[in-house]
Amino acid sequence: MPSTASTSLSSDAVVSVRNLSKTYAGGFQALKNINLDIRRGEIFALLGPNGAGKTTLISIICGMANASEGTVVADGFDTVRDYRAARSLIGLVPQELHTDSFETVWATVNFSRGLFGKAPDPAYIEKVLKDLSLWDKKDNKIMALSGGMKRRVLIAKALSHEPKVLFLDEPSAGVDVELRHDMWRMVRKLREAGTTIILTTHYIEEAEDMADRIGVIRKGELILVQDKHTLMRQLGQKQLVLTLQQPLASLPSALATWSLALSADRQTLTYTFDAQKDDTGIAQLLAALSAEDIHFKDLQSSESSLEDIFVSLVHEKTADEMDKKKQEPKNERRVAA
Repeated sequence: MPSTASTSLSSDAVVSVRNLSKTYAGGFQALKNINLDIRRGEIFALLGPNGAGKTTLISIICGMANASEGTVVADGFDTVRDYRAARSLIGLVPQELHTDSFETVWATVNFSRGLFGKAPDPAYIEKVLKDLSLWDKKDNKIMALSGGMKRRVLIAKALSHEPKVLFLDEPSAGVDVELRHDMWRMVRKLREAGTTIILTTHYIEEAEDMADRIGVIRKGELILVQDKHTLMRQLGQKQLVLTLQQPLASLPSALATWSLALSADRQTLTYTFDAQKDDTGIAQLLAALSAEDIHFKDLQSSESSLEDIFVSLVHEKTADEMDKKKQEPKNERRVAA
């Protein structure tokens, strides 16, 4: 099973989260004992279903919400005791669009830089706006921009004070395909320049395409943290799909030892196997098919995507919880006669 986040402080961590929990006044526990190290210079993707705790975790790290227990350290600065120093290292692109509608793009990005005590740097702001294709909109008021352009402005504001760590909370929500790919290119450039990126997204192809490591959070628990390629190698499955020359009424008993599925139209056999094993069983399967006089006209292979792995992890956890509930003894009630 892939390892979860280590509880020991990592020397190359730019953000370290230790024993972090968040319980609201009503008793709802949004985060449960989170331990996580974000490595310097990496792109880390945090995945989870709606309500899993992704935004709550980011809000606490960025100093916008208080934890009930635990600590967060950003590049050596405690986010509570050394709030100003820690916050100056972090840029946040929030999930929701909140910005001054009557300000120009240029004014609002410069203002954001000033909030962190940074001296004016028109050349740097110009570069950020050009990188985000906002330069020709610099004198436009925010209210006149499209939704996609407003999201670019949020990214520009987050980058205005030259942070070492950038949090992108659902950056592609509500934007078109062109802007999404523009943002992906921008994220890669930022990483190349040394910025650490933490990304939460529902577009799992973003994480699969860009991330170095993947974290999965569910119901406030960090259930997995793993290198992306290792995760896909360990949990990913491969499939061999054979299109048969003749429909097959049912699977012969001689093929019962293989993990085979027969399609509803009886025309396709799918063999699921573990690619990590030295012996995948493919050669023996093909020989067994031939012995049963089952012939195929086409053969294709495929492997699990990150989305497949994510869905299986979340569903596996749900199934485990349901099993535990079934095993719990039911409370007996005595009814007075």
